Amino acid sequence: MHRNKLIFSILMLLAVGLFANGCTVYDVAVEERNVGDYASDEKIAFLIEKDFLADDLVKYMDFDASSYEGLVYIVGEYESRAQVDRAVQIAKSVKGVRSVTTYLLPKKANDSCGTTDNLELYAKVKNLLVQDKDIWSTNVEIKTVQCNVVLLGIVGSSAERDKIIAHAKSVEGVRSVKSYLRIKRG
Repeated sequence: MHRNKLIFSILMLLAVGLFANGCTVYDVAVEERNVGDYASDEKIAFLIEKDFLADDLVKYMDFDASSYEGLVYIVGEYESRAQVDRAVQIAKSVKGVRSVTTYLLPKKANDSCGTTDNLELYAKVKNLLVQDKDIWSTNVEIKTVQCNVVLLGIVGSSAERDKIIAHAKSVEGVRSVKSYLRIKRG
């Protein structure tokens, strides 16, 4: 009887944890990757960003790392080439990383596109994707850098990928769209 209570308590704690992380549970449910790949990719991205945060040269707020089946993407702005090289070196040192692709732009002191503009563009693109019932918007990660949109993720078909890119390009103020969207392997 005592063992049953212990098992029940553990299951309840797990259930509370799942509800507290409801978005993660939903993400896994609609994700094109299997649960193991999803968890591995989340761990890879977390470890890279943790190392970015601890590094004196890499500015954590300037770089964002994402991983899809071990393929890592670093998106952001840099102040020096040494900063870029260090970020790539950090990413490559994490176990499970198969390759590193960067979309990094040099910081511009007087760029007319600031943080507010990037956030607004992100929200507009995300809104278009959420409204389109023919695509899984939760599978698409949107990054904005200097009013350029970067699309990451794994989608179900080339038609879905093309629609996502078209939505991003349709937003007024978007300077360019770079797609790293991959189509789910069959």
